[in-house]
Amino acid sequence: MTHRSITAISIFSVLIAIFASAPASGQSVPASAAVPTMPVFIVIGFVGGFVKHDNPVHSEVQLAALLRKAYPSGVNVETFESYHGGKARKKIMDLLDTDHNGALTLEEKQNARIILYGHSWGGSEAVATARELGKTNIPVLLIIQVDSISKIHHEDVVVPANVARAANFYQPNGIFHGASRIRAADPTRTQIIGNFKFDYKTSPYNCSKYPWYDRMLAKQHTQIECDPSVWKRAESLIKAELPAGREKGPQE
Repeated sequence: MTHRSITAISIFSVLIAIFASAPASGQSVPASAAVPTMPVFIVIGFVGGFVKHDNPVHSEVQLAALLRKAYPSGVNVETFESYHGGKARKKIMDLLDTDHNGALTLEEKQNARIILYGHSWGGSEAVATARELGKTNIPVLLIIQVDSISKIHHEDVVVPANVARAANFYQPNGIFHGASRIRAADPTRTQIIGNFKFDYKTSPYNCSKYPWYDRMLAKQHTQIECDPSVWKRAESLIKAELPAGREKGPQE
């Protein structure tokens, strides 16, 4: 056999080996060879009382709009009514389910970057949502409660262990007011950033766009909701958890 024949046979053998090892059409690539999934950033805000989730008068909705503008891609921002926690959880599950197979893998859960915030009953629902997510081992980066008022059969003072950080903004006056102190179910896993008190007894009332019944019956409770300094601090805490590279610059 000539040298040229031997070379041809060798090349042919190598080609057969390559094609034999390649996955057939429609055959999935082994998980070890798959491209790693990126973290999924989700920010969910809950409005209080019976407020509609898209009412632009309320600060929770305004904060969501600011975040959407600052992060036009890569961060999912939604608002929900305080009584629609189930819809919020479904939205979170759908966003985390990146392979769309109807079930979350361990990797999909570990890639969760979830932030929850809310005022009044919305603060209570933020804690309840985190607690439900914890039942399936889904972590939460941050909870922000603003004058949180516990809903019936809800516990909004104890922050569940699947939450990494939590902050509580409250005011102590009026018929409706939030708890002065939140605490971690497991202090080794959850950092309480602080319980920040605001007092509006002597401050001017400037919530003219809010409904008259809110301003009359829940004056201080409404005032902390429309206080821009509260929501500026909340915005800063949220942005500290989000990827800086995805934030839209001022020139844009």
